[in-house]
Amino acid sequence: SNKPLMVIHHLEDCQYCQALKKAFAENEEIQEMAQDNFIMLNLMHETTDKNLSPDGQYVPRIMFVDPSLTVRADITGRYSNRLYTYEPQDIPFLIENMKKALRLIQTEL
Repeated sequence: SNKPLMVIHHLEDCQYCQALKKAFAENEEIQEMAQDNFIMLNLMHETTDKNLSPDGQYVPRIMFVDPSLTVRADITGRYSNRLYTYEPQDIPFLIENMKKALRLIQTEL
């Protein structure tokens, strides 16, 4: 489909995951982009795949993967100690990264 893949790692019993999930669900712009422009993959268990945990295993984390199945190391969150984590207050930053993923996919294909 040549859409970017958005992989969301989270756990049911994680309060930070639940807070991010709520903020994600309540944001209309994110919901529209997620539905129209991305393939979404929700992983509710930790993976041993090093490609999906390049900087460690923590939740929540959101990674963008291009059609060549490469995790985009150039699309990360705001935190240097956990590159792919987002917090509820980071929703505007996540929106910008979703737009960046769409731009990069369009220009690189």
